[in-house]
Amino acid sequence: MYWRGGALLNSVSNPGYHLKMPFLTSVGQVQTTVQTDSVTNIPCGTSGGVLIHFDKVEVVNRLEASLVYETVKNYTVDYDKTWIFDKIHHEVNQFCSGHTLQEVYIDLFDTLDESLALALQRDCGVWAPGIEIIAVRVTKPRIPDRIRANYEAMEAEKTKLLIATETQKVAQKEAETERLRATIAADKVAKVSEIKMRQKIAEKEAEQKIATLEDKIRSSRLKANADAEFYAAVKEAEGNEQRLTPAFLEFAHLRALANNTKVYFGEKIPKVYLEKGNRGASP
Repeated sequence: MYWRGGALLNSVSNPGYHLKMPFLTSVGQVQTTVQTDSVTNIPCGTSGGVLIHFDKVEVVNRLEASLVYETVKNYTVDYDKTWIFDKIHHEVNQFCSGHTLQEVYIDLFDTLDESLALALQRDCGVWAPGIEIIAVRVTKPRIPDRIRANYEAMEAEKTKLLIATETQKVAQKEAETERLRATIAADKVAKVSEIKMRQKIAEKEAEQKIATLEDKIRSSRLKANADAEFYAAVKEAEGNEQRLTPAFLEFAHLRALANNTKVYFGEKIPKVYLEKGNRGASP
């Protein structure tokens, strides 16, 4: 950038070798690459009246080359003093005054860098569009020693509580593991018992089937024997029926008389006579 007689010229030169008029023209250099501005020692008061200090806030930014003339014309070469350094002080104090120490130091501290970046980019987009805010990094603020000691004690208690909670979780997990092992063992025993019971039932059913089959075989035999005996009796009856003719009966009668011959002793011998169709004996 060039100034002649104290007036800013609208010509901008890129890095390299250039000529100027001695004593009449002065030169100023403006960085257009990415740079980091560190804003240090920022005091602010919380909504509760506690004074705290931010040791350092780093703002990563860049000035667009095509808007260098407009930016320097409006805000001089030290444009970052207005839109970075002074703006950071303002935004940090605005943030602290609207929140308690707990919120600034603990609850909302992780959102502070994003809030500052959005606030800077919003205003720069309106009043200094050549400035691009890339990132903001905020260090933890310094608080009074007495309050910090309370926070440290509170963190120690939280740590103890966390340890106790984790210990309880471990104990619960161990108990759950033991219960799971016992359940698995019980299921194993139950399954083994069920398998054995099924085996016994299968054996009993097999024995019952065998006994039923044997009973059927025995019944079949008895029936076959009975049928055979009945058949033999029927055949014998039929044979007897065929043999019982009058001639056969006469033959059987004579043979029976022959087998029953009697000898009489005494003064009178009985007379025996036979008539056809009439059997009998007369003395």
